[in-house]
Amino acid sequence: MSGPRPVVLSGPSGAGKSTLLKRLLRDYEGVFGFTVSHTTRSPRLGEEDGKDYHFVTKETMQQGIDNGDFIENAEFSGNMYGTSTSAVEDVQSQNLICILDVDIQGVKNIKKTDLNPIYVSIQPPSMEILEKRLRDRHTETEESLQKRLEAARIDMELSKEPGIFDVIIINNDLDEAYEKLKEVLFEEITKVQQSKKS
Repeated sequence: MSGPRPVVLSGPSGAGKSTLLKRLLRDYEGVFGFTVSHTTRSPRLGEEDGKDYHFVTKETMQQGIDNGDFIENAEFSGNMYGTSTSAVEDVQSQNLICILDVDIQGVKNIKKTDLNPIYVSIQPPSMEILEKRLRDRHTETEESLQKRLEAARIDMELSKEPGIFDVIIINNDLDEAYEKLKEVLFEEITKVQQSKKS
């Protein structure tokens, strides 16, 4: 695959990935591109098919997985999620840095492909802080909150394995975490910006 190296961004729900991403996309307009993931869950209020997700049936999704169309896929809370190879190629063909926001399972799947991304993990300072952040959102039932916390515990453990991530950013202070993220991506950002000028 040609074009700038993709970025695999991982970390538990509530670690601050989305906030950091939004800031990155705002500050570097026209540099990053997002793959639109596939999912078998129903659209939430305001979500658009093809923009937020490709909403598909379990059968369609399973067929794609069986055909090897996905670089990563995972099941969470009974729903399937995945990133197709063509979604990444779509972004790279526009000479954009493709951002893949995946869970730890997805990271391990991508490691088996020839994608060669930069692996970044965004982690919360502690489980306590993470739980507070998730509770403050008021978007979860207690049951789904406990599921997210359990997934976060596993994520935090597995992210410590040597060689999984190129860099782990502890999001204790949003501005500091953002500066670190920009540093990690500086080289690729510069490549894209220079190619746009030429």
